[in-house]
Amino acid sequence: MRALTVVPSKVGSVRVDEVDEPVPGPGELLVDGVALGVCGTDREIAEGEYGEAPPGSERLVLGHESLGRVREAPDNSGFVPGDLVAGVVRRPDPVPCGACGRGEFDMCRNGGFTERGIKGRHGYGSERWTVEADYAVRLDPVLERVGVLLEPTAVVAKAWEQIERIGNRAWFEPRRLLVTGAGPIGLLAALLGVQRGLDVHVLDRVETGVKPELVSALGATYHTGSVAEIAEDGEPDVIIEATGASALILDALRHNATYGIVCLTGLSTSGRKLSVDAGAVGREIVLENDVLVGSVNANLRHYEVAARALAEADTAWLERMITRRLPLERAGEAFAPGDDDVKTVIDL
Repeated sequence: MRALTVVPSKVGSVRVDEVDEPVPGPGELLVDGVALGVCGTDREIAEGEYGEAPPGSERLVLGHESLGRVREAPDNSGFVPGDLVAGVVRRPDPVPCGACGRGEFDMCRNGGFTERGIKGRHGYGSERWTVEADYAVRLDPVLERVGVLLEPTAVVAKAWEQIERIGNRAWFEPRRLLVTGAGPIGLLAALLGVQRGLDVHVLDRVETGVKPELVSALGATYHTGSVAEIAEDGEPDVIIEATGASALILDALRHNATYGIVCLTGLSTSGRKLSVDAGAVGREIVLENDVLVGSVNANLRHYEVAARALAEADTAWLERMITRRLPLERAGEAFAPGDDDVKTVIDL
């Protein structure tokens, strides 16, 4: 069968290979691949920045944003052939830290976890794949065209869980949300904000095209100015920062509401230096009881929350997020972002 593979740390090594058919082990599902989402993490692995093949393998099967259809399922697994499923990305350390031992493997403290298609385990970028039934999530059949968005939605669901847990240290009734960045994570963060009944604002640099159209279709407000300009009409109670841009992170800390929460989901690029009055920023955080929190990855609970959120969303809106679909034989094109791209998907 065919699979999308890479030699980790080797630039230009992404290709479609013939690989052995997967053989399900005890308690595993055999799944026909339907679609694979491509994100910045995949592109960074393709550029040789990181990635780790399984022990004994030179090449890594890429892909962590999965969607498939069950071909075979063990008895009493809770799944049957024909179920639409996605696979969870991370697995806990076999000698787990306290968080992993309690099923919170997205919060691993010792770094001994593995991740499908990223670190130490083959991914879901093949025509068929296997997954442990305990790490598979069933999706509503209506999501066949868009269920590949489950993994990034799970990342956002985890971020929202962290925000709400922090907010509930006291009274918490947020009204205004600002999302910086209108990529997949930012748009899905806005979607979950709209589902919570918030006044949602999205900031991005693009002035025309699919991004402002998607934000408008959500009933949210799209901006191309600055965080400070948006805050003039009301400081956000919650800011979800989805770009990793250093200047935006600082602006978010300066212009959130009292008792505000800034949640970072974008990965910053190292090397850029900014002059910061750390004392003034720290004073504001202390005096306003503000919180800055980072959030990454997701555990099984977040995938299940995300599956419900997608099932409640407008599938036509979700499908508009997928701006490019490529057949597996053209998968290499997915690693060069196109103009006005939001989400690129490979059909398996």
